[in-house]
Amino acid sequence: MPEKGHTAVGIGELLWDVFPTGKQLGGAPANFAYICNLLGNRGIPASGVGTDKLGEEALARLEQLGLTAEFVQRDDIHPTGAVRVQVDDQGQPAFQIAENVAWDCLEWTAAWQQLAVDADAICFGTLAQRSSQSRRTIRSFLQAARHNAIRIFDVNLRQNFYSVEIIAESMRLAKVVKLNHEELPIVMRLLGCSHRRAVDSARGLLAEFDLNLVCVTRGNSGSILISASECNEHSGFKVKVADTVGAGDAFTAGLAHGLLRGRPLAEVNDLANRCGAWVASQRGAMPAAPAKGLRQRLAEL
Repeated sequence: MPEKGHTAVGIGELLWDVFPTGKQLGGAPANFAYICNLLGNRGIPASGVGTDKLGEEALARLEQLGLTAEFVQRDDIHPTGAVRVQVDDQGQPAFQIAENVAWDCLEWTAAWQQLAVDADAICFGTLAQRSSQSRRTIRSFLQAARHNAIRIFDVNLRQNFYSVEIIAESMRLAKVVKLNHEELPIVMRLLGCSHRRAVDSARGLLAEFDLNLVCVTRGNSGSILISASECNEHSGFKVKVADTVGAGDAFTAGLAHGLLRGRPLAEVNDLANRCGAWVASQRGAMPAAPAKGLRQRLAEL
């Protein structure tokens, strides 16, 4: 029997990643929604674009990708977001993110309130909370969600667009926190906590913020998932890296997919790593769906 599709919302930035070779649609929440869609869920980006050419192109691209633009707000004043991306020889990206764009001005609407109630999983990060308006809207969305919705805080530190307040409040609103091995000591220091081993720090966050799960990713070395009763380590998958843009977001989508279905932690960790590895092996954060379907392709890694 086919698995039940769940509603998975990525709320926050929708933008164009501008590479030296051209632009590709991205933004962590939108990347998350796209991979959730490929896995068989109802992946929905909740964001904003300008009423400019880039905004029109973004909406058209969402349609091509099979994502609904119903919850992408149109802003007559602010432009569509864009990020200049440089990728080094190891496929690692560096970002230059434009400010005062449409997704900095997200509004709390009746439609978004209903979407929050309908959501089974919600993924959010720090970047879209850099403006006070979008931060209030994202917090309203999380507070309006059902108690049993999976709220995933994908920390995703970018430039200087984060603060102790944003990180701490986001952890209080989340039930699952995902961050990478480079972000973990930064977050612990900002929160005034000591950092030694990843597992010890993760357990400290679990207790401090009443979390269900903390995930620490380690690039091509895999990840660790830590709950109150279990710790599962995965060594990752070795693939030829095209670029790593969106690989972490794909990991988060796999994480959400497994958690929504109540899979064992080891199985969740494996699927998440497969999703991240597949995107890292492709160009851009939203690669074309494999002809045979994503889940079959992931099984071949």
